Amino acid sequence: MTVIVISLPKTVRFNYQYAQGLPWAYSELIAPFDFAILKTSEELTQEKDLALEQLVPFFSYSKKITDSVRAEINYSFNEKWALKYQNTRPKHKLTTYGVVNQMYNYVSVKGIVSTKELDLNKPELNILIGNNANRVKTNSVFTLQSAQKYYQTEIEKTDTIDRDLALDILQNNLFINLIYNPETTSKEKDRLLNQLSLTQGLVQKGERIIAKGELVTSSKLQILFSLENEFNMQFGGSNKFKGLLLGQIILVLFSFSLLALLIGYFNPKILADNRKVMLILSAILIVIVPLSALIQANNDYILLYPIALLPLVLRSFFEEKLTLMIHLITVLIISTFIPSGFQFVFLQMIAGIVAVVGFKNMHRRGQIFITSFLIFMSYVLVYFMLLLVMDGSIEKFNIFIIFLFVISAILTLFSFPLIYLFEKLFSQLTDISLLELSDMNSTVLRELARKAPGTFQHSIQVGNMAEAVIQEIGGNPLLIRAGALFHDIGKIYNPRYFIENQITGHNPHDELSYEESVELIKGHVSLGIQLAKKHNLPDAIIDFIRTHHGNRRVEYFYRNAVKDLGEKAVIEEHYTYNGPIPFSRETAVLMMADSVEAASRSIARPDEDNISNLVESIIDSQIEANQFVNSDITFRDISISKKIFKRFLLNIYHIRIEYPK
Repeated sequence: MTVIVISLPKTVRFNYQYAQGLPWAYSELIAPFDFAILKTSEELTQEKDLALEQLVPFFSYSKKITDSVRAEINYSFNEKWALKYQNTRPKHKLTTYGVVNQMYNYVSVKGIVSTKELDLNKPELNILIGNNANRVKTNSVFTLQSAQKYYQTEIEKTDTIDRDLALDILQNNLFINLIYNPETTSKEKDRLLNQLSLTQGLVQKGERIIAKGELVTSSKLQILFSLENEFNMQFGGSNKFKGLLLGQIILVLFSFSLLALLIGYFNPKILADNRKVMLILSAILIVIVPLSALIQANNDYILLYPIALLPLVLRSFFEEKLTLMIHLITVLIISTFIPSGFQFVFLQMIAGIVAVVGFKNMHRRGQIFITSFLIFMSYVLVYFMLLLVMDGSIEKFNIFIIFLFVISAILTLFSFPLIYLFEKLFSQLTDISLLELSDMNSTVLRELARKAPGTFQHSIQVGNMAEAVIQEIGGNPLLIRAGALFHDIGKIYNPRYFIENQITGHNPHDELSYEESVELIKGHVSLGIQLAKKHNLPDAIIDFIRTHHGNRRVEYFYRNAVKDLGEKAVIEEHYTYNGPIPFSRETAVLMMADSVEAASRSIARPDEDNISNLVESIIDSQIEANQFVNSDITFRDISISKKIFKRFLLNIYHIRIEYPK
């Protein structure tokens, strides 16, 4: 909430909408205060360009480089003369050196500049020597190329020197001693630009600006823009800022409190799950914060921002009713700081409903494209409707608005990567993830099918039965199918100790004590959890592994132990699963389906009565053992579940229902 309050614009809005070429739709506008008329951006750009044409760049004269090169020339001259003449011909040497020194002094005083830093279009440049600046003609300084040419031309005019030696020394010691000074040049540039006036006239308080119905011309447009700018500046003072900030804090607190009340009323479990709460808040943030920044930068493009992303993302994790509530409250918050709030709320409310209704089957790849198109069509239809309602015609139709709608609809396609990001960040499951988990070609399920084929077939049947029940009583069918496929993966480790995988008739439990057998049977739960974590299965799937036996007894071995050893010699805790018991509708249904399907395999005569009695006794015993007290499943749901299980088992064993005669 703090981030949202900080991101909201902190200025009072100028509550007039205007555009060049359209009539003024409000009552006569009188200037509430004196204000200057701002120049247009085109005028300012033209004046800036003109000022920059007058900018004279600065170059620093480097005495250090000049003296260093002079010393190098003296050294090279003496060395090369001695090598060539063995210190003979002293007069000739003196004359040649004098010419070399004279030419060097002339060029070094004028200065040599790099062609990369010299703008030949500038007629002048400033040369900084210490704190003094001398303005000279650009063509009066040398470049490396012009200095080389100057040396060559002047030496050719002189007959009394060693031309080759002199030219060699001068050309091999070419240098740059005029260094471009960006800092001083930038200061001069800022000085020139700061001298420009941003205004071109004054409107006095009480002066009429525009009358109702008057056409907004280019000059009127600039006056209105200047008034809006001055209005925003004057109402941005500390007193107004504090009041505005307080109002925004109250608004956001009230909106989120209302949202919390609604969530608590319709689905209180969400408030107890910090990850889901953070998911909702993050989804709201990615809508409000960037949109607020966009409005403060340029509110002409607010319709471009894909607010429909919010219901598309949330619909992947929550039910339609909750998604719409969150979307509507978010839109109401946004409407307080944007122009034309009513039109915006209506437009985004319709788009949100279309997004939620159109995105029912997100596991179909083409559904997102269809939904984006439907969102675009809803934008267009609402836009035309608002034109007719507000103006009675579509004369003010603006094709640019349609273009913004197109971009906004296209941007809603980013909901898929956002859904994936939120899914990973907040450890939530979507239909797409559940479909991926239900893929029979996953590593774990392939291993289960290979090592424990009976368990694999049992898991598939449990999934079919549980999914049919959930579709009838309400719940997530994809979640329970995925949970059913993985609930017994712990049997991969010791498959032959489970009866559905025994095909030879030999039962290895005959060679074990009752307690050893129970430990192996119970162990498939903890081993399944370890295997699930190793393969990074989501917690929602691991919950099915944890809870599918609850804290019931391993009844077969417990009863045999009591029969053989006596009740006092048997410690019941050793024969009891560690739990926990199911805590959701899906995990409760899976427990029932798992027990019923497994027990049905041991029916000697699978007729209608036996199957009915089996289903009733197993589920009733689970109720008596308090296995469903933590799950939101009703007796009506359990009754429906029994009927569906019976129907499934009758179909599996191909038993015809006996019709009354």
